[in-house]
Amino acid sequence: MHETTTLLIEVGALLFLLGLLGRVSRRVGVSPIPLYLLAGLALGHGGILELNASEEFFAVGAEIGVILLLVMLGLEYSANELVGNLRAAAPAGLIDALLNALPGFGFALLLGWGWVAAVVLGGITWISSSGVIAKVLNDLGRVGNRETPVILSVLVIEDLAMALYLPLVTALLAGVGLVKGGIALGVAVLTVVVVLVAAIRYGHLISTAMSAKDAEALLLGVLGLTLLVAGVAAKLQVSAAVGAFLVGIALSGPVAHHATELLTPLRDLFAAVFFVFFGLVTDPRDMPPVLLPALALAVVTMATKLLTGYLAARRAGIAEPGRWRAGFALAPRGEFSIVIAGLAVAAGTVEPQLAALATAYVLITVVTGPMLARLPDLAWFKAWLRRRAAVRRPEPVVVPD
Repeated sequence: MHETTTLLIEVGALLFLLGLLGRVSRRVGVSPIPLYLLAGLALGHGGILELNASEEFFAVGAEIGVILLLVMLGLEYSANELVGNLRAAAPAGLIDALLNALPGFGFALLLGWGWVAAVVLGGITWISSSGVIAKVLNDLGRVGNRETPVILSVLVIEDLAMALYLPLVTALLAGVGLVKGGIALGVAVLTVVVVLVAAIRYGHLISTAMSAKDAEALLLGVLGLTLLVAGVAAKLQVSAAVGAFLVGIALSGPVAHHATELLTPLRDLFAAVFFVFFGLVTDPRDMPPVLLPALALAVVTMATKLLTGYLAARRAGIAEPGRWRAGFALAPRGEFSIVIAGLAVAAGTVEPQLAALATAYVLITVVTGPMLARLPDLAWFKAWLRRRAAVRRPEPVVVPD
């Protein structure tokens, strides 16, 4: 009884604190993710006050948070939209992967962490934060801008790549070897293809089995199906997160729309729990030695994201101001970078400092990213673009009479 009482006190106090931090973050116009991470660091191992009774609760909640993040991501796209975006944005997605995964991969090797840690850190630096970027675009009133579809296409490619990357990195972290890792990747590719084909042809049958008119039944049905498929996927070594993503892809129409509305509060709750748990298991005393490496990595990879967005927008025929807006908008890393780092920490087979580096790296990019996104709207930046355009514009040819 005493343990249960302590658990209720710790969980209640921490959730209440997260609510206050979320309100503060929205008042000042920044993402709440860094505040959640800082709360976890302050209340976890080596922090100001250690919460021991609730750690197991938050561990389970963190797993559910990852699953809900991925299923909600899948609900945003139909299978047809996903395939269409994949075809149109594939070149930009390839540029994105090369420019942003390679710095993280090489950085880990320079630190002497081994090639498995290099694969993990490459994924951390590659994936932008869909949640933070979506909020920034909405806050800045750029949802209807011409460059916004380009940004979203890059994010869709990254999200789809996660369905292939996560099983591979999970297999590598488990130490199954290159051959078994390749088999896991092959199974993931086959699973994604099969589910996409099934979603395109028979997705309406899955949606028909659930009623969009009965909110309670729909919530229980979608949540139950998501957790079931995620668990089966984990048993098959395909990754629970990938299974959840594919469930979201398979649902469509009114069912997907109403499920999104019903699951959003749950996602927000458990996603916050996930970020807090990552902070709880990261010892803040490990962070000072990696602050400078994290800052250097953040500077390099924010520059490569800027180049990614600029090139993708130029390829789509967007004018130069829009190219810069696209590049700066892609800078923040967040939820999925922490998901990847969380997998590495749970496996316990990579360099222990990776968690501290990932936390510091995400904090830097998620705080500075939204500020950088505002640069193209500043008067001096617009003046600089006009001067660049004037220099590039050829002088008129004067033809003598």
